[in-house]
Amino acid sequence: MQKVTFKNRNWDTIANLHLPVNFDESQNYPAIVCVHPGSSVKEQTAGLYAQKLAEKGFLALVYDASFQGESGGEPRYLEDPTTRVEDIRYAVDYLTTLNFINEKRIGLLGICAGGGYAANAAMTEKRIKAVGTVVGINTGRAFREINFLETLEAVSSQRTAEASGAEPMITNWTPNSAKEAKQAGINDMDMLEAIDYYRTPRGEYPTANNKLLFTSMANLIKFDAFHLADVLFTQPLLVIVGDKVGAFGSYRDGFDLYNKAATTNKKIHIVKGASHYDLYDKHEATEEALENLVPFFNKNLL
Repeated sequence: MQKVTFKNRNWDTIANLHLPVNFDESQNYPAIVCVHPGSSVKEQTAGLYAQKLAEKGFLALVYDASFQGESGGEPRYLEDPTTRVEDIRYAVDYLTTLNFINEKRIGLLGICAGGGYAANAAMTEKRIKAVGTVVGINTGRAFREINFLETLEAVSSQRTAEASGAEPMITNWTPNSAKEAKQAGINDMDMLEAIDYYRTPRGEYPTANNKLLFTSMANLIKFDAFHLADVLFTQPLLVIVGDKVGAFGSYRDGFDLYNKAATTNKKIHIVKGASHYDLYDKHEATEEALENLVPFFNKNLL
């Protein structure tokens, strides 16, 4: 693995470039951009998939989203879907500058919110030749299901306060512990498993600090990752979901993307007995996902 940096507008994106076994700079490799979930960073689940794909002969690039992790951009902790999609374009730009990359063989893999962003980017970024999603989520759909009109009123009030000099409001993606969640009356499987992944030694990482700029909510609520997929999504598509369904909605979003995508070269694979977060790092679930992703990318990154 090599740590690399590339420009995104006027700030730096920090990324890890996972190299295939017996890497040879004189060769041309297929490449896959891996897009991490919301609240995540490149060293977590997207990095796991990148590492595994590199072991199968692909070059895999995974980066920290703008405003987050080690990447630059202000304000910090902003989750802006438009910029998240642009991050993918800049990652593809970077890959095309590498002599050992075949720019006609670039794929895209997105996990959770990264899956929605990947689908959205592919609609207009035709340098991407194939797209895989693992428990992909349409973030706008998810945020519109939680008191969204009240949230928009609160965001408006916060922006007014900040315009007059108040400090930016930073909130959490999840409660900081299962105990805190249960005290708040939160018992959903997906949220509790998110806490178990992000806030315990299982998956925590120092730069994934559970911080979200509150005013990001307005951008998230209005976003529809799959808008115009029925017209613009023409690349081969593989959607992977688990059938243990929680409130985050990746199972239904997976079928929504599959049904909407204009491409006729599409498949949905259900990992039996797997939850959303099992497909982040649990060996049996991720191996089944990879057993489908690897031949899919081998076939379609011709």
